Amino acid sequence: MDPLEPLISKFLLYMRAIKNASEHTLRNYAIDLKFFQAFLQKEKVDLLHVDKKVIRSYLASQKIAKRTQLRRLSSLRSFFRHLVREKIVSADPLEGIEAPKLDKRIPPSLTYAMVEQLFAQPDTASYLGLRDRCIMELFYSSGLRISELAALSRSDFDEKNLCLRVFGKGKKQRMVPITRQAAEWLKNYLTHPLRYVEDEEHQPEVDREAIFLNKWGGRLSTRSIDRNFEGYLKASGLVGKITPHTIRHTIATHWLEKGMDLKTIQVLLGHSSLATTTIYTQVSTRLKREVYEKAHPLEKTRESDKPDSVVEQSFL
Repeated sequence: MDPLEPLISKFLLYMRAIKNASEHTLRNYAIDLKFFQAFLQKEKVDLLHVDKKVIRSYLASQKIAKRTQLRRLSSLRSFFRHLVREKIVSADPLEGIEAPKLDKRIPPSLTYAMVEQLFAQPDTASYLGLRDRCIMELFYSSGLRISELAALSRSDFDEKNLCLRVFGKGKKQRMVPITRQAAEWLKNYLTHPLRYVEDEEHQPEVDREAIFLNKWGGRLSTRSIDRNFEGYLKASGLVGKITPHTIRHTIATHWLEKGMDLKTIQVLLGHSSLATTTIYTQVSTRLKREVYEKAHPLEKTRESDKPDSVVEQSFL
């Protein structure tokens, strides 16, 4: 057996038990370290001889996107820090290795009209349609991540104070408010009579803790939410890459445009750093400029007064 195998297993156990890493994070660590393990095997390099030169060679061999490379580098940093702490290696070979710089991408955001168009797609006369509309309302109400929404249990819903207990990245807990409208959708879904009986479309409730159920009565998965969302997106006629995470970006942008301060938005979204939240200032500026150019009478005049020829342009 490869001597690296048990070390990776112990590291993953440490991250789960001590650092309380999510299953998604653990899965990424496992994938990333497998790639590194395969590289060492191919190059016939022993773990104790891994130095900066080996790390740079490994990174150069990875023909992948910068974002993926950044994640793999982060996984290696965590792994080698653990090995140093456990005194398996004497020094961290990633010390001084710089991470690739990512181009800042402005997250997409929807207009109010686009949100209404998308949210009108579920047939709320049906039990499953009511569920899906309720999911959309919560996304927009509180800017939840898809994993946070899927993990919601009945005990997390404080109906009296109109808020939800949410477990974010690293199992960090936060309380987020929800709108009265979202709370009404949620109450209607939780008390719907078809939740407890067998129907042509679904089975009765099996998981009594989960808020959102699949057609078999168990907890609805993130994959199912994504798949259902994609179906409604196609039906809406909206174009572009729009996901549940887009709704999270959208409400953050709308909050900012309505005057909410960045620190409050950071807390509501569960961002560990304010720097992550500041990206919405760029989104808001862009949207405001688009609205300004469409609505301002002088901008419309300038559009209609554009010269018809290159010769005419030269005299302006």
